Amino acid sequence: MRCKRFWYGVWALTALCFLSSPAALAAEKVYINGIDANFPPFAYVDKSGNPDGFDVKSLDWIAKEMGFKVKHQPMDWDGIIPSLKAKKIDIVASGMSITEERKKQVNFTTPYWKIKQVLVAKKDAKVTAEQALADGNKIGVQRGTTEAKWIEENLIKKAGKKFELIQYDSAPLAVEDVLNGRIIAAAMDDAPALDAAKKKPVKLLGGFGMADEFFGYAIRKEDAEFLKKVNEGLKRLMKSPAWAELKKTYIDK
Repeated sequence: MRCKRFWYGVWALTALCFLSSPAALAAEKVYINGIDANFPPFAYVDKSGNPDGFDVKSLDWIAKEMGFKVKHQPMDWDGIIPSLKAKKIDIVASGMSITEERKKQVNFTTPYWKIKQVLVAKKDAKVTAEQALADGNKIGVQRGTTEAKWIEENLIKKAGKKFELIQYDSAPLAVEDVLNGRIIAAAMDDAPALDAAKKKPVKLLGGFGMADEFFGYAIRKEDAEFLKKVNEGLKRLMKSPAWAELKKTYIDK
């Protein structure tokens, strides 16, 4: 009996050591968040090459609160939903607008941010939003965004506007072309537009007819439990002092 108990104790200790070993811990699930690498203040890569931004730090807080690990992976925005569905990433927490079309492909968390769509022009430009959309002008927009699709469908195809729509990999790249005169204005969400106006000599002209939208985190439809966990974490975050601190650090600075 003693011999059996001895060997059982050795086996149990060995198993415990294995489960707590670095190899076993390395097998723990790490959820990959696909982000736009150049969408400040919500998501971007800083000068040191590290993912940063309001959504990045918000998801870090949620992961810690809810007991899971997360890693942020910069990706091309126009292919981010296909990457999510193909399980190359597990979540998109990076300023993604909730739309009916996207909801057919993925599930969204509860909305956490309301946004307006605006045009950005040079600070000294003597032009209105309506004048910027005049025939022959060039308007910039980030490809793969809701505003890019809306402008194409509603202003160009339906309304018959004759301006040229130039698509960019990111909103900040469009802002750079506003400043160097290649385009007269750029269409984008108001939060990154305000962020750009704090850093560059540009201004907001106003909206162009697109309805307000809400941001949410996108998760695969089959990952119901993960969606539930992230929603609970987001709910806790928005009720905590950390939410106001994040807004102060990234949005209201």
